[in-house]
Formats: sequence, C-alpha cells, structure tokens
Amino acid sequence: MTSLKIHNIETAPEASKPLLEQSLKAIGMIPGLHGVLAGAPGILEAYQMLHKLFTESSFNNEELTVVWQTINVEHECHYCVPAHTAIAGMMEVDSEISNALRNKTALPTEKLQTLHEFTLKVVQNRGHVTSEDLNTFYAAGYEERHVLEVILGLSQKVISNYTNHIANTPVDAPFQKFAWEPATK
Repeated sequence: MTSLKIHNIETAPEASKPLLEQSLKAIGMIPGLHGVLAGAPGILEAYQMLHKLFTESSFNNEELTVVWQTINVEHECHYCVPAHTAIAGMMEVDSEISNALRNKTALPTEKLQTLHEFTLKVVQNRGHVTSEDLNTFYAAGYEERHVLEVILGLSQKVISNYTNHIANTPVDAPFQKFAWEPATK
C-alpha cells in the first residue's frame, strides 16, 4: 500500500504534467517514482535534472551503475534496486556488476571496487571522508571531479530512495523480475 499518491498526467499538478510527458517520451512509461514526485513539481524537475546531469558526468555506464546501486542498496530501496538492475541491463552493464552490488560481494575490477567503497564511505559517513579515503580513490585512477560527481549521484538517489521509503512506491511491472530485499540484519 502506498503512503503518497501516484499521479498520472491527468491527476498531476499542472506544472508536473509536461515533466511526466517528458518521462513518458524518454522511457516509454511513467515510472511510479515519477508519479509520486509529480505531487510537488519542483522535486520531479530536480530529480530529472539531477539524473540528466549525473548521466552526463565523466563516469561510464559501469561506474554510474556502481554509484547508483551502492547507494540504493545501502539505503535499502525496494524500488530503486530493481529499477537500476533493469537500467543497468539497458545500459549493457555486465550482470556480474549488478549481482555483486545487489549481493554485497566483490566487484570484478579493483577500480570499480574502489568506487563502490568510496561511495559507501560518503553515504555512511555523511560526506566525512578522510585524506586516506581520498588518496585511495585517487590512486585507483579517479580525480577530484569524480568525488564531486559521487555527491551529484547521491543527491539524485536521496530524492528517489527517501521518496520510495515514504511512499512505499510499488515496483513497476518491467522491474518486478528484479525484485530485491535487503539481507537479514
């Protein structure tokens, strides 16, 4: 059961209608998350803009997936983990990467593992990372720009993960085959 209304183009506030039409055109559907975010046009617009900016960052598709899924799994987002599993497939990211992130196992390359660990430290420590954390990240081939781009990705994921927790957004049909639950604590 959802706790927040999931809008469609007809029920959304006027300012959200063109944003939902954008989603429909770009994705071929209006994801439930977008329908929830439509309740406040500014947050839907912010989410779409952050998504665009993050996908246009210097990260490749594998790295985008590592940042997104690291955050989704750490935040235990029932909606975003399956959605980004499907998105990773559409982006032609090897399923080995998605499975490792979903199952909290080692990633196939040291560089991706370092990105995962750095992203996790940013999330868990609320941005308080050490000089050692940064040096390890840089030694793997990342730069200051990447530090800031992790924060950009986190900004997008805070909007979606927190919204989905509060809204209890049902997982959309195309993502249901990738359903996910956090491991027992």
